[in-house]
Amino acid sequence: MVLVVLSTSLIFDDMIGQDVAGRKRRRETSSPLPGRLEWLVAFVSSIWLDVIVKEDMSMSGGGFGRWARLLIEFQKSLKKHSGYISTLAVILKTTNAKPWVNEFEPIELSCMIESISTPNPRIEWKKIKKGEPSYVYFGKQMAGDLERRAEIRHLASLFILNATRADTADYRCEVTAPNDQKSFDEILISLTVRVKPVVPRCSVPKSVPVGKPAELHCIEDEGYPKSHYQWFRNKEEIPEDPKSSPKFLNSSYAVSREMGTLKFSAVRKEDAGEYYCRARNEAGISECGPQMMEVYDINIAGIILGVVVVVTVLLCITVGIFCAYKRGYFTSQKQTGNNYKAPAKGDGVDYVRTDEEGDFRHKSSFVI
Repeated sequence: MVLVVLSTSLIFDDMIGQDVAGRKRRRETSSPLPGRLEWLVAFVSSIWLDVIVKEDMSMSGGGFGRWARLLIEFQKSLKKHSGYISTLAVILKTTNAKPWVNEFEPIELSCMIESISTPNPRIEWKKIKKGEPSYVYFGKQMAGDLERRAEIRHLASLFILNATRADTADYRCEVTAPNDQKSFDEILISLTVRVKPVVPRCSVPKSVPVGKPAELHCIEDEGYPKSHYQWFRNKEEIPEDPKSSPKFLNSSYAVSREMGTLKFSAVRKEDAGEYYCRARNEAGISECGPQMMEVYDINIAGIILGVVVVVTVLLCITVGIFCAYKRGYFTSQKQTGNNYKAPAKGDGVDYVRTDEEGDFRHKSSFVI
């Protein structure tokens, strides 16, 4: 049995050496090597393992060690030439399954063919957005929204010349090799295009009375991933916890970095100053211009004095109107029959007063 194993080992050594020489020749002619050895090696190794187990069960002493040493020598011979054993299968790999890039910058989606026997495999790229696939490389031509903006490099990798925010999606590299036993493989790559925030819209109240609440708002919609916000007063960042900074120790507020809000529960005189907001994400930062917020005291004595003055003025006006009415400045004289002066009599006209009418009327007509 030992002689058989040694003979088999020598035969395999010779076969592997011939296979190496043949592979070198085929490399010169650019013809892939058929993977005849892999299944044969696996088959013989399994037989050897079965023999070792049986010998170990039937023999005592150093029987198992002798077979183990033979197997180790055989494995060493395989390892020496393992780089030349090919497989009849297409296998893909990538250097980065989740790449990212800033907007308008180039990016390469790596799709490398690790093993293949078919000389001219079919290579396709698909873009998957919201679950809907679409071709971006088909029939050896760029297609879809990557047309004129991308190209294939290193046999199967997709190189985007200037990525835009619309390119954020999943991309699938598919390789079909008809001559291989495993004729198809694919790899999924998730691309993220990061977009710098635009200038945020900031809202700061111009003036707030002491002790009253106040809200400051900051928002922008263009940045990707979603922006986080920071508030500044007089060029100094406002911490999330007021107690963490001596300058904000007496302030009572709440900051939301996700929503971009700064809420004061009760404004103090120390809260007055210039406020501005900064939007930030992985692609960059952007700021709005500073805006002044004034804090003023409420003058209680002035308010009371103003109310007293207004009430006094209204009271004086009321008394004046009442006195004028009592003196008859607002009464009208009525015309009566007693103080009515009768008009002069004209020639041929007599006037007679009647009780029913209360006025004069013509008794006779004019005589001409």
